[in-house]
Amino acid sequence: MTTAAQVLAAQRAAFTAELPVSLAVRKDRLTRAAAMIRDCADRFCDALSEDFGHRSRDQSMLTDIAGSIAPIAHALKRLDAWAKPERRGVQFPLGLLGARAWVEYQPKGVVGVIAPWNFPVNLVMGPIAGAFAAGNRVMVKTSEFTPATAAVFEDVVARYFAAEELAFVTGGPEVGKAFAALPFDHLLFTGATGIGRHILHAAADNLTPVTLELGGKSPAIVGAGADIGRATERIALGKMLNAGQICLAPDYVLAPADREQAVVDGLTAAVGAMYPTLLANPDYTAVINDRHHRRLHEWLDDARAKGARIEVVNPADEDFAASNSRKMPLHIVRDVTDAMTLMQEEIFGPILPIVRYDGIDEAIARINRGPRPLGLYHFGTDAAERRRVLDRTISGGVTLDDVVLHVSMEDLPFGGVGASGMGSYHGIDGFRTFSHAKAVFRQSRFDVARIAGLKPPYGKALAATIRRQVKG
Repeated sequence: MTTAAQVLAAQRAAFTAELPVSLAVRKDRLTRAAAMIRDCADRFCDALSEDFGHRSRDQSMLTDIAGSIAPIAHALKRLDAWAKPERRGVQFPLGLLGARAWVEYQPKGVVGVIAPWNFPVNLVMGPIAGAFAAGNRVMVKTSEFTPATAAVFEDVVARYFAAEELAFVTGGPEVGKAFAALPFDHLLFTGATGIGRHILHAAADNLTPVTLELGGKSPAIVGAGADIGRATERIALGKMLNAGQICLAPDYVLAPADREQAVVDGLTAAVGAMYPTLLANPDYTAVINDRHHRRLHEWLDDARAKGARIEVVNPADEDFAASNSRKMPLHIVRDVTDAMTLMQEEIFGPILPIVRYDGIDEAIARINRGPRPLGLYHFGTDAAERRRVLDRTISGGVTLDDVVLHVSMEDLPFGGVGASGMGSYHGIDGFRTFSHAKAVFRQSRFDVARIAGLKPPYGKALAATIRRQVKG
């Protein structure tokens, strides 16, 4: 049996032998990657539903099939422009004498991708799009929580790629730990902040550059002038998609104290309109596994014991306790405090705390008390308030008057900051993340060292050069 280390060695040898990696080869790999997902879409959707216990097929087609092909198509369309050498300036008087400088974007080699379970196709293929566009080979460690989806990847990949181009590795935490410790040329991890710390440690011994796409408590602020109906519908849509199992799902809502009830009513109405039933509703996804389902209920019990009021949005009054399904209705949690676990940890499920605030500075202070979030959402019409939120909070990205959607804009970098991650990818930013920006300087035909006085014995020419540089 071939080990992951042997696959890495084979990929690196093939990469080195191939240099330089032509744009035609890169485009061919991108085209085959899109074909793999497009041709096998039904199998992937079936596997996703098997892994989750039920996952909306339409959602899977949107988020994991179309959502995987879109970044590949974007890269194919723009690769020629991304890969062009970038001319840079040179110091006076070198440019006048004919010296030139530029940056060439060169592939790094072999990129390792550690993928999560919540979007186990999309969050494999998005990084692959950037890595292939940059000219790299790729190895992927799939999540042990989505074994059926991982099995589809392992089964179909050989029809589209040689193992020296793209390979998949499966297994549990020990396999993941060993994978992270391999001497990749770049490693991208998507997952929980706690595990991200271990990934960074594992990569450190090899000085492997790392991109961490983590999570965090992404707040949604209902601000001055916000249309409550529109805001709560969009928050509910973002929270209920994939049953809240999204790193960018709104994790809590900051509502003005005098509009809290209107926000709760709006959320309840929006969920009821989108999901009039839940248990048999093919559009609503289940919680991934029993452990995750149990954790969510334990956090609700903790909040209830510490004084929270919990309102369950169950439009058809269905009996979830009697069901074998892991589907879970939205739980709106009110009167929350920082002592509650669900206000300290990323929720990753259909639980939505409401935090009251008086004045936008109080809302900003609440956000800034915690780790920097992956996403931040603001609804409102007050331009000064919006500017204050943007200026005085730090987050990986922002969507205004909606939630989550900045991640879908391929020309925007996607990444976190602080506890929500480091580095970014998507679009040109992904191309550059997975590329080495090689500086190239070409000297002129003149004896610049003599003209500038750089050759000993030093004298007036060097003194003039120094004076010119010191003056700026």
